Amino acid sequence: MLELRKDPVLKRWVIIASGRPVAHTEHRVSEEQRRGRQNCPFCTGAEAETPREVLRVPVAAGPDPEPWAVRVVPNKFPALASEGRLHKSGVGMYDRMTGIGAHEVFIETPLHDTAFAELSIEQLEKVLWAYRSRTDELSRDPRIKYVLVFKNNGRAAGASLEHPHSQLIATPVVPRRVQEELAGAESYYAYKERCVYCDILSQELAARARVCVEGKHFVLLTPFASRFPYEMLLLPKDHQADFTSTGADQLSDLARVLRDGCAAMGRQLDDPPYNFMIHTAPVSHTAREYYHWHIEIIPRLTRVAGFEWGSGFYINPMPPEDAARQLAGTLGQPGPKT
Repeated sequence: MLELRKDPVLKRWVIIASGRPVAHTEHRVSEEQRRGRQNCPFCTGAEAETPREVLRVPVAAGPDPEPWAVRVVPNKFPALASEGRLHKSGVGMYDRMTGIGAHEVFIETPLHDTAFAELSIEQLEKVLWAYRSRTDELSRDPRIKYVLVFKNNGRAAGASLEHPHSQLIATPVVPRRVQEELAGAESYYAYKERCVYCDILSQELAARARVCVEGKHFVLLTPFASRFPYEMLLLPKDHQADFTSTGADQLSDLARVLRDGCAAMGRQLDDPPYNFMIHTAPVSHTAREYYHWHIEIIPRLTRVAGFEWGSGFYINPMPPEDAARQLAGTLGQPGPKT
């Protein structure tokens, strides 16, 4: 099957080419890398090896924060710094500003050898609560315009340490990728007076051709215009523009759906490197009616090459309907309708 598909949010075309092979990148951990675990700065007992934590989530509620379940620390080599004044200036025709923001690391568990998809629902709830807490706190800084939480899992996906962790970068501008989503969602809303993501959910839940995991509050699916093999999109069923508006009663369901999706991906693809990103409405943005926060999950199976960089097209050798069927099958769920 060869066809072009248009993303309804970004108005971007992708190519679905099912006849092409899905190339796997090398993602095995070498024995040398395994020996490095003795010096891991994220393990219990090595807390002094990291910058001073900004958040500690204890294992159980109470006055004693020891032992910890999740720690959040500033990145030792930050992309942006939290100290200083935001200053914009020009250099001839170019604009620039000081590198003000935040770059933090979420140490997701004290256990070095536990993969993200192997964490308990209770532990993942704590991780998600930490995401929400830090996003909410940094959003109160008037210098910050956007907060992005993301995970690089595996060296081929950008992770420099094996210990389960994810990151947050807060920026003084709204990233271009999010601006494109906002523009696409606003354009759709202006024409139909409905949220495009809500319409996607309605159609996908009715057709069920690309649904991988469905919970009480959240749905995980393979996007109709998937850019990459086995790409997944996680959405709240109810309209929510801001990730921080996710209620405490919803975090357990979010943890289960996210864990099931990552577990299915691991089983189907032999634990590939992957990235996930939480896209939420910008700080103090007016996009409440038309934007819908979501999580993008992208296994790193193919490489972006010259055609993709030069044209903006993506060539995806795996139809999302087939990907959804395979992923749902690994969880013992009924496969999507054909």
